[in-house]
Amino acid sequence: MMLGKVGFGFDVDEEIYDAVVICNGHYTEPRIAQIPGISSWPGKQMHSHNYRTPEGFQDQVAILIGSSASSFDLSREIAGVAKEVHVTSRSVADETYQEQPGFDNIWLHSMIESAHADGSVVFRNGRVVVADIIIHCTGYKYHFPFLDTNGIVTMDDNRVAPLYKHVFPPVLAPWLSFVGLPWKVVPFPLFELQTKWIAGVLSGHIALPTPEEMMEDVKAFYLTLEASNIPKYRTHNLGVCQFEYDNWLASQCDCPGIEEWRVQMYDAAGKSKLLRPEIYRDEMDDDDLVLEAYADFKKYTSKSQSSSCFSQ
Repeated sequence: MMLGKVGFGFDVDEEIYDAVVICNGHYTEPRIAQIPGISSWPGKQMHSHNYRTPEGFQDQVAILIGSSASSFDLSREIAGVAKEVHVTSRSVADETYQEQPGFDNIWLHSMIESAHADGSVVFRNGRVVVADIIIHCTGYKYHFPFLDTNGIVTMDDNRVAPLYKHVFPPVLAPWLSFVGLPWKVVPFPLFELQTKWIAGVLSGHIALPTPEEMMEDVKAFYLTLEASNIPKYRTHNLGVCQFEYDNWLASQCDCPGIEEWRVQMYDAAGKSKLLRPEIYRDEMDDDDLVLEAYADFKKYTSKSQSSSCFSQ
């Protein structure tokens, strides 16, 4: 496989490798919401990637687009200094307009309908807000400017396709693979298992299905998403399915799967965040799980614990 060094004004070098594993991350290229009329709207815009401190939002009216972790955290931090904070989400009903618990200056809206030259922003719920700034808490795009597969691997609406189990393009497997595409996951255990699987395949310890079988699996997966009305941009969003995926990877590598205490701790943290959004990081009802984790960690620090899943 040939890779070129992408440069701006630099010489381009080409080298040939037996295999390429792409693990360049996907938290650097911001996704920006498309808003009708935004080009004439006079306010400021930024992505949550560039947010640092709330001081610059003193007495301002801020709109945050998105309803996931970044929007949740930033809205509450900014609310301490801002005049008003309006959170807008495409995942809520069009009529949504709710004051957020514990605050008298944060409201949840349905998605933005349009923005206008007089500084106003219209929401689908009919509300109109004159805002100073819009913060896009809208996640990131996959970005591979160095990769040219002659159209074999494509990226459409944030779906990298076709990929068998989010890792191998069937036609190019095992010589091209991706690590770290899934999101809304506990990242490091998942990424480690992906790399172990890839290492096992490249070293000959693990066999992949045929390209035809992998492609059939990919097609079936996409049909399942479509039947469940899951949009294309959520192809790599694993969420509650992540531990099933982790354990499948572990089974391929003949490695231990995800410990049950980790799954329960993840679920407990999610429920606590919903019930106690302002203090869930500081007050957790999981002492029993912590003790179970501590007992488990002692196994991994034992000298008798093997460090390789592929030792034979």
